[in-house]
Amino acid sequence: MDLTLRQKAAALLEASGRFRKAGHAIDVFLISLIIINVIAIVLESVPTLAARYHTLFFFIEVISVAIFTIEYLLRLWCCVDKLEFKHTKGNNSAKRLRYVLSPLAIIDLLAILPTLLMVFFTFDLRFLRVFRLLRIFKLTRYSRAMQLLLAAFREESSSLLAAFFIMSLVLIVASCGIYLIEHDVQPDKFGSIPAAMWWAMATLTTVGYGDVVPITPLGRFFGGVITLLSMGMVAIPTGLLASSFADQLRKRRDAFNEAVLHSLSDGVVDEQEKEHLEALRIELGLSPVEANQAIKIMTSQRVHNLYCRHCGGKL
Repeated sequence: MDLTLRQKAAALLEASGRFRKAGHAIDVFLISLIIINVIAIVLESVPTLAARYHTLFFFIEVISVAIFTIEYLLRLWCCVDKLEFKHTKGNNSAKRLRYVLSPLAIIDLLAILPTLLMVFFTFDLRFLRVFRLLRIFKLTRYSRAMQLLLAAFREESSSLLAAFFIMSLVLIVASCGIYLIEHDVQPDKFGSIPAAMWWAMATLTTVGYGDVVPITPLGRFFGGVITLLSMGMVAIPTGLLASSFADQLRKRRDAFNEAVLHSLSDGVVDEQEKEHLEALRIELGLSPVEANQAIKIMTSQRVHNLYCRHCGGKL
């Protein structure tokens, strides 16, 4: 079946189907461009380098923004043909609006917005130059680890909110407690509860800068209790994310294993099924080694199940 121009663009940007190799080449080019941009933005913050290579930095910025803008508009145009939007309800405008509000689309927009604002507005927008570093988050689209981390955040969002709510309560209690204890002795450092929050935050996160410390015996005892309490508090969100991260990786491997078993239903994996498995591997972010290992294990298990474990005869 012949694909329309929009479907071809969608397949190319998603590196799927027969456009997988070409799409992968585009991904490598965009990743390289993002890295060059980040390096250029960092070097441009050095006054001597900014003055010496002003023209080079300018051309890098203009060319990059042009390419990122074209990429954003193309993705916006062909997003209705992506698998996640293709079978959803609503017209094309509703699908495009849903895509615009998606995290990856917002990151793509923020990558080009500061420069576009500096072009169309005459007032001082130098502070927006720092926001150009948000382009590094475009690597999320191509990074398997970042995709797993974002999925872990979504999966554990309610639990993380509950953990941060508890930490906020402990922060307020610690700030109020140290304020009452140390206020009269160190009014310059613990003059108010908001000022005491700096010490509470540094203690709860186990950073302990040491610039603000209690000096009374009761204050030191209270600080020790808060320090011991913080060890368990910081471990809660870390444990949640680590567990969810591993769970997301397991789910992706299980999904690939199920696809392999489905392909082996007739006893052999043909060329079309191999292409489908390869596309699924890229979509799930699995490495070729992991995919080949999964195929070998699933194939050996299926062959093993075809024979009786007692007599060795074929079932």
